[in-house]
Amino acid sequence: MDEKTRENIEIESSRQELRDLIDTGSLKEILNAFTTTTGLMANVVDVDGRSIFSKSDMKKCCKFCKLIFAMKDGQERCRGAYERAGKQAALFNEPYIFRCPSGLVEWAAPIMLDGKHLGSIICGQVLMWEPEEFFWIELREMNKDLVTDFKELFRAVEELPVVSGDMVQAASYLLLTIANFITRSGWETRRRGEEIKRQKLLLSEELKTRRKLEEQLGQMFCSSMDQEQELMELLREGKTEQADGLLEKIINDIVLGSKGNMDMIRVRAIELVVVISRTAVRENVLQERASQINSALIKMIQMENSIDDVSGQLRLAIAIYQKEIESAVEVPEASGIKTMKGFMQGHYRENLTLEQIAGAASLSTSYASRLFKKTLGLSVMDYLRKLRMDEAKRLLRESEMQIDEIAVSAGYADAGYFAKVFRKTEHMTPSRYRKMYRNIPAL
Repeated sequence: MDEKTRENIEIESSRQELRDLIDTGSLKEILNAFTTTTGLMANVVDVDGRSIFSKSDMKKCCKFCKLIFAMKDGQERCRGAYERAGKQAALFNEPYIFRCPSGLVEWAAPIMLDGKHLGSIICGQVLMWEPEEFFWIELREMNKDLVTDFKELFRAVEELPVVSGDMVQAASYLLLTIANFITRSGWETRRRGEEIKRQKLLLSEELKTRRKLEEQLGQMFCSSMDQEQELMELLREGKTEQADGLLEKIINDIVLGSKGNMDMIRVRAIELVVVISRTAVRENVLQERASQINSALIKMIQMENSIDDVSGQLRLAIAIYQKEIESAVEVPEASGIKTMKGFMQGHYRENLTLEQIAGAASLSTSYASRLFKKTLGLSVMDYLRKLRMDEAKRLLRESEMQIDEIAVSAGYADAGYFAKVFRKTEHMTPSRYRKMYRNIPAL
């Protein structure tokens, strides 16, 4: 497979993932409301810069875009610009404001899922100032390869809105909020679908096992649902002794009901382990952790050849899940968290990556992220950003350093990017923060 074919397959895969992620009907309503409120047009494109909407939606484009798209190579030129702008926006997960190939202002808000760029919301065309003579000369020069008669194109430009820089900035972050909403809601929908699918598959396997045993034994034994429910309540309440006592009764019922058949005993024991794990997950034990525990317990149960050994595995399951439930209620600050925090506190001025931070504690990036979020309630990179912002604010309050010097001291090589992050976090510029703080009278 050549490089071009592989690239096309990856693009089509991302495009399909984007379609699966969003409800295009609801998204159209959101973008229509955005257009009604702001007077600005918005479109959603995939990573290749192609719109995910049908050609019938073209009527909602501005007149200028319709004219460009109708020209030979015009639509392809715009597509390439959208692709490049989307990649730039995804690089920092920030809105990216740019001039399109025709010379007008647009911006892109990235649509990201688990760090993967799936597409972008593109907004424009607009003007940021009233056209002057040089603008018309530049517009003619930038579009001379597409058109020779500029009268209609110039009339279309005159219909475009003139917006301020503040409005462009506000609209770009509004679209970024919409993009984040799309990914969150889409991810939740997909996660629920996968969980339903998993539960259906598990149920199907359980039913197959039950039918097979019914054919072998001519009957099916089910332990009391009331007993299982009571056992789950005792687990949730942390009543260890009562849970152990009830487990003994359930084990006796399993043995009696199975008439000593080890296949039946193993199946019933596995069913009970699955039920116990579901209770643990409802009590905030991580699903991945429960799956790991179940996998180990089920393998051991399948290898046991005596009732006592199977019973021992069930007691072990109760003990393990009781401990997991207790740990999930109040997670102490693990040594890995302390190590990562200490590493960031000592190196926040450097261009740190998640891999470096997790590696400092000898953890994988996925486990470090989950542990950090569960323990402190924020992501690793959010904590690093907070460290940098706290240092920047301290320097603004206590020093006479220039803004670009403070940016470097707080871990930002680009003073412009630092100002953008500061404004997004504190809702004001660094200069405004310094001035406001110094105007507060001392007690």
